[in-house]
Amino acid sequence: MVSQFVSPDNVGLLGDLDFQFPEGIHAIGRLDSHSEGLLILTTNKKVTKLLFESKIPHKRKYLVLVRNVVSQETLHQLRTGITMKIKGGVDYTTTPCEVDIVEMPQNLFPGAFEFRADIPHTWLMMTLTEGKFHQVRKMVSEVHHRCQRLIRVSIEDMVLGDLPPGHVREYQETDFFQQLKIDNWQTKVN
Repeated sequence: MVSQFVSPDNVGLLGDLDFQFPEGIHAIGRLDSHSEGLLILTTNKKVTKLLFESKIPHKRKYLVLVRNVVSQETLHQLRTGITMKIKGGVDYTTTPCEVDIVEMPQNLFPGAFEFRADIPHTWLMMTLTEGKFHQVRKMVSEVHHRCQRLIRVSIEDMVLGDLPPGHVREYQETDFFQQLKIDNWQTKVN
């Protein structure tokens, strides 16, 4: 599904989920239709600015399956910054990030990608503090690896955990902001 409630295209939408969403709810830090994982929905219009446009960077962690074996040199490139094209065809160098090779997760829900153990691959855990359009996919592509599965597993201390696809977990407002490490959520945002 896509991370929205309305679309001119014939696609699965958030409103199709078996949940009674409150009026005025919207997605922040959206996922593209080929990605999966943690998606934050809120009625608080300040959250996007406080989380993704603040001077304090907020960490987002992704589990990434790429084709072929990732070398230590490639890990270093990813960690120190990748130059890629962003909106308008402009070259942009990503900020340093955390990247580690991890074992294949054991409790993954089935995804759109059919995993084949006979094809060389690498699972990465990438932690970024920025989110340009399709950034993770572009970063791994720039180092000659194809992203086969992309799962956002956390934003700060808010963790996907064992929440199944298509399910919703509600948070009290104070817990919500505490897990996202947003301290000044009650202050006025310009």
